Amino acid sequence: MFLRNAWYVAAWDHEVGRELIPVKILGEGIVLYRKRDGSLAALEDACPHRKLPLSMGRIKGDDIECGYHGLTFDCTGTCTRVPGAEKIPHVARVQSYPLEVRYGLIWIWMGEVEKADPSTIFQVDHWGDPAWGVNQGESMTLDCNYLYMTDNLLDPSHVSWVHQSSFGGVQAIEGVPLETTVGENGVTVWRWMLDVEPAPFYAPFLKFAGKCDRKQHYEVRYPSNAIIKAIFLPAGTGGEGKPYHEDVFLMDSYNFMTPVDENQTKYYWFQMRNFAPDDEEVSRQFATSVRGAFEEDRAVLTAVHKGMANKRTPNLDLKIDVGPLRFRRNLAKLVAGEDQQLAAAE
Repeated sequence: MFLRNAWYVAAWDHEVGRELIPVKILGEGIVLYRKRDGSLAALEDACPHRKLPLSMGRIKGDDIECGYHGLTFDCTGTCTRVPGAEKIPHVARVQSYPLEVRYGLIWIWMGEVEKADPSTIFQVDHWGDPAWGVNQGESMTLDCNYLYMTDNLLDPSHVSWVHQSSFGGVQAIEGVPLETTVGENGVTVWRWMLDVEPAPFYAPFLKFAGKCDRKQHYEVRYPSNAIIKAIFLPAGTGGEGKPYHEDVFLMDSYNFMTPVDENQTKYYWFQMRNFAPDDEEVSRQFATSVRGAFEEDRAVLTAVHKGMANKRTPNLDLKIDVGPLRFRRNLAKLVAGEDQQLAAAE
């Protein structure tokens, strides 16, 4: 179900300090904390003695002391102390996890340690570019499997029904066909909508008046990271392969889904925009509006998860599901490949 040789978001960087923070990722309990020098550590959240969560213990220097019998572990997972024992058992250790900080987020590698390559962390274009503003995001927990989230983020069509007052447009767009591009790292679903009214969410921030040419670009990369590009240009200037008009509106929404387990997903996001880079009020407005729109998604996806889990008749796949289905199929192949390699190694 989960691709393990991959980077996932474990938390926002500002959320972890000199206290023990328990998280659950891919069904595994993990404890996060910060060492005295400010660097981060992540350990399996279970003392090997009686499996009490280490997050119920305490930090001693840069180590964690179990709150049950005082076994102590350093940031590599090595046991450094067993009170009352003459010798520390060689099996007295816990798993440690590689961590990296990018874009204000803590990324954790859940697979084979020797394969952890920080250069493969999702790339965010324009990060640190003074000409681009940041709509600072947050996180939410969704009561659904993460694949329903990847489905949603490869589905521009749902915008017209779920987000009618925000991301969606005024007129129906069901007549505009979707294009699907399958790449090595993921799947992209996209379309141009020409000579249409701007969506309410974006209209106040456009540099031009009247109708627009709009591109929806929905891209999800394996295992569960997405970029949604909103592109608006004056009507008559848009289209695939054309250079952008000088008044183009660009907003890139970055979405990172971390499976908690098969029934829950932790969702992190932020946006980059090509205007008003230092305007905190614009950032606040966008962050508030995006949060409201994501709450609409949460309600739908929670209900979808329940409906699919308890279905009495088969569900129906439509033409608009081509992108999500291809993503699921290719991700399943990657997961199966990992399983085969693990079985061969054993």
